[in-house]
Amino acid sequence: MHAAPEAPTAGRHIGPLWQALPMWAVFALFFLIPLGLIVMVSLWDFNEYELIPDFTFQQYVSVFEGCGRSDELCVTLKTYFSTFWFSALVWAITLVLGFAVAYFLAFHVRSASLQTALFVLCTIPFWTSNVIRMIAWVPLLGRNGLVNQTLVGLGWVDEPVEWLLFSEFSVVLAFVHLYTMFMIVPIFNSMMRIDRRLLEAAADSGASAWQTLWHVIVPLCRSGIIIGSIFVITIVMGDFVTIGVMGGQQIASVGKMIQVQANYLQFPLAAANAVILLSVVLMIIWALTRMVDIRKEL
Repeated sequence: MHAAPEAPTAGRHIGPLWQALPMWAVFALFFLIPLGLIVMVSLWDFNEYELIPDFTFQQYVSVFEGCGRSDELCVTLKTYFSTFWFSALVWAITLVLGFAVAYFLAFHVRSASLQTALFVLCTIPFWTSNVIRMIAWVPLLGRNGLVNQTLVGLGWVDEPVEWLLFSEFSVVLAFVHLYTMFMIVPIFNSMMRIDRRLLEAAADSGASAWQTLWHVIVPLCRSGIIIGSIFVITIVMGDFVTIGVMGGQQIASVGKMIQVQANYLQFPLAAANAVILLSVVLMIIWALTRMVDIRKEL
């Protein structure tokens, strides 16, 4: 005789909910509630002295005020395009550097101890704060810095190069220095999961090193590339400290615009810009996650 199936108990359904409750509580406390407050404040009004609780879309209208009235782009769109440009450029550079470093560590370093040591060496810059790492570039790239002194001393230039510091070049350089590790780690993790027999099979089939790289390694590392891209793009899109310090307060970005508005106590306007920026970033993340199922990587 077959045993009668056990009757489902309520505890089986409630148990997983109780297990997930702490995670949901933390998620709500540190993400949903602050996000809800930002959205709420973005719908308020304000004057020189106070915030006025109200329901108005005036702040969203003010963000794009003047757009479409002339042949030139408005300030807001110019700022967003500038931010997109920095994000795309930093993403491309960090992707190339991160992939090259991860490839070297995963496939050319045979010793596990040496591999670990070199990987830890890559993390050394993260042992100090971002501000210290940015400031470290100033004595190197300044007008009287080491780089300019070397260039003038070698006779390669007649006078110090001005664009090395407080320029778009220094901003991109600092971004690459700060965030390349965010690209190395997920790509390296993906490469370490690749079955080495696949590479041997590709070689036995007559594939060249470049063909193996493009048709075997890159597709299998796609999830790591997407995760690294999400990290880099989202951080650069919202960054304002790096642009402020390395750009000499002369380069605009959306994050910098929000900071300035908050400093002038224009909190509803800053909140509206923050909501728009968050929406754009979420759309970018959604588009990237459509390319691959990153849950397999996690």
